[in-house]
Amino acid sequence: MIRFEHPELFYLFLLIPILVFVFLISRYLRRRSLKAFGQEALIRSMSPFLSDKRPYVKLLLILTAVSSVIMATVNPQTGSRMEELRVEGADIIVALDVSRSMLAQDVRPNRIERAKQAVNRLIDRLEQDRIGIVLFAGSAQSQVPLTSDHNAAKMILRTANINSVSVQGTAIELAIERAILAFQDDQLHNKTIIIISDGESHEDAPLQAAQRAAEKGIVIHTIGIGSRTGAPIPIEGNGQITGYLRDRDGNTVITRYNEQMLREIAETTGGVFRHGGGADLGLDEILDQIRALEQEEFDTFMFAEYESRYQIFVILALLLLAIEIIVLERKNRYLLKITLFGSPEVKEVPSEIN
Repeated sequence: MIRFEHPELFYLFLLIPILVFVFLISRYLRRRSLKAFGQEALIRSMSPFLSDKRPYVKLLLILTAVSSVIMATVNPQTGSRMEELRVEGADIIVALDVSRSMLAQDVRPNRIERAKQAVNRLIDRLEQDRIGIVLFAGSAQSQVPLTSDHNAAKMILRTANINSVSVQGTAIELAIERAILAFQDDQLHNKTIIIISDGESHEDAPLQAAQRAAEKGIVIHTIGIGSRTGAPIPIEGNGQITGYLRDRDGNTVITRYNEQMLREIAETTGGVFRHGGGADLGLDEILDQIRALEQEEFDTFMFAEYESRYQIFVILALLLLAIEIIVLERKNRYLLKITLFGSPEVKEVPSEIN
């Protein structure tokens, strides 16, 4: 199998027709200058060693050398073999609440940042498990599809905030539905959804969504984040808190997490509920429970041991340039004399013309 490390550099091959065009123009201008100097037959007799073909040979050598340099820059790579890797692990979808209520600071620095820190720690503990991330508020969207690339998941997680979802609110039902759709293989059994939220779900039916997940063999674990006493929702401007969210009557809105809702969702699917505490918010315990289940085995294919082959083209380019230097535009004086001497029909070429 062949691949190219820098395929975007193939556009450099546009230099080839440009070089050919410049060469043809220079040959045309040279020929026109010679015609203006005198008769072509007389000029040729004065320059018996001048070759019409060798400039084209030199051009061909230069163009091939330039092409080789471009190929070396693109760097073709060959894979020595294809390996089948048998990987065991679990598929985990983390559904993270990014609604405005998650800005409450009853946990430090606030609910959403604390949740992101805990998920980041969870990802660090994953081995061959695949992880996906769903962000939800008044709607839900898959931010990271199921992947074994844990570094990419962590990078995208860092950007999650209340602006990641355009519709505000807390629609846990939509989060569960979106998470269900994120699972790629219906044949796998170890499928887990972890919901991290304050549980304030409005105008939807999360328990019915949890029942649909249970029917598909998906276990939902829930993490409740926030204090039972609740906290106001800050309004920020230029990185500073400028006030707190108020209702239509001017009263400060207090957000409290709904423990009962989150607990019922988990129990519906055979999962567990944890009130988030400590640096991991209880995710370490949940991961240990996931690991205690039978691990799924799925196949992935990858090409192993790709080797760069640019050296071949570098050597070829150097060899062609060396040949181009040796090949002169003039004919070989000694070979020409032998040819003239051995041909009875060709007269001796005069060395001088008076």
